[in-house]
Amino acid sequence: MTKAFLSGNDAFAEGVRLARPQVISIYPITPQTTVVERLSEMVEDSSLKSELIHVESEHSALSCAIGASAMGARTFTATSSQGLLYMAECLQYASGGRFPIVMMNANRSTALPWNIYGDQRDSLSQLDCGWIQVYVEDAQESLDMALQSYRIAENPLISTPVMVNLDGFVLTHTYETVEIPSQTDADRFLPPFQTENKMSLANPKNLAFSVGPENNMEFKYIQHKAMLDSRRVIEETDAKFAEIFGRSYGGLTQGYRIDDADYILITLGSITGLCREVVDELRERGEKVGLLKLRFLRPFPSDDLVAALESAKAIGVLEKDISFGYEGTVYTNVNSVIAKNGLRLETYNFIAGLGGRDISRENIATIFRHLQTGGQHVNFIGLGVTIDE
Repeated sequence: MTKAFLSGNDAFAEGVRLARPQVISIYPITPQTTVVERLSEMVEDSSLKSELIHVESEHSALSCAIGASAMGARTFTATSSQGLLYMAECLQYASGGRFPIVMMNANRSTALPWNIYGDQRDSLSQLDCGWIQVYVEDAQESLDMALQSYRIAENPLISTPVMVNLDGFVLTHTYETVEIPSQTDADRFLPPFQTENKMSLANPKNLAFSVGPENNMEFKYIQHKAMLDSRRVIEETDAKFAEIFGRSYGGLTQGYRIDDADYILITLGSITGLCREVVDELRERGEKVGLLKLRFLRPFPSDDLVAALESAKAIGVLEKDISFGYEGTVYTNVNSVIAKNGLRLETYNFIAGLGGRDISRENIATIFRHLQTGGQHVNFIGLGVTIDE
């Protein structure tokens, strides 16, 4: 193990190097670009043995990864924002074909207005595309999830692609000290990729085929079941990672000071760190507040939410997203779990950070006050407006 001062993008590239992908298809887009730049340098200096393919578009990047995965190769690609939306057709092909590709997405605002700064509307718009989605908080988690994602995706019971989301600029371009595992330990954790779901002259099979109404629903049920089963695999993968590397992220979610909390804020991504500090400050004043970090949005951690929230009086969902005409997408998912399980608590949605707008310590403290005093249910932080139905 070594330590280095790395950005989130550089840390993720180190994690990919340790995973030994055989094919990397790249098309640069801000703020993802430095990930593929680092990987191209690694291939050039032979610290990574991989076929690096520079294609002409994001659609081609994922198409290339699908083709390589269909030949039984461990593959990687990366994108952001409009690039992810350009890939939308291929996202369904990758998941429906059960190709365990790992892709890094640098979360960035979507047009229009044109904006290169970070929010999470790009990836959250693709929750239903059949990919496992994970949101990381810092550079260390970025590196670690590059490794973990391959082990999850390539599990024969899962065989589902994984999208790892890093907040654009706030995480992708900020630096911190990161532990880089040895290649020996990485190889212990992640064995070489083996799959029966590939083209083979010795054992030919039909891949990416058409299925009519008489059988199509069965295939979609199997795909859905694999996503549900990935909850257990994610937990097992985190435990194995902790055994080898000494770091655990709690699996699907990570709670902080929630055991006796009356008021819990739900977050995802890099804003979690600042929210954790505010929780500590309010705890020092005797306020019973806590934090629940959603690490995975698909599969959705329903059981974790019920266990974490069942004793709370009120919860808030802070997200860098809005589903126009309704509310935040994460809030909708959380409310569904609460309603289905009969939990009796107030819920509030806080839309913030769109287009990269800063979310301050004061904003977060105000959110906790809102949870305690009550008020409008859907709130736009920093605008002084609310939209409730």
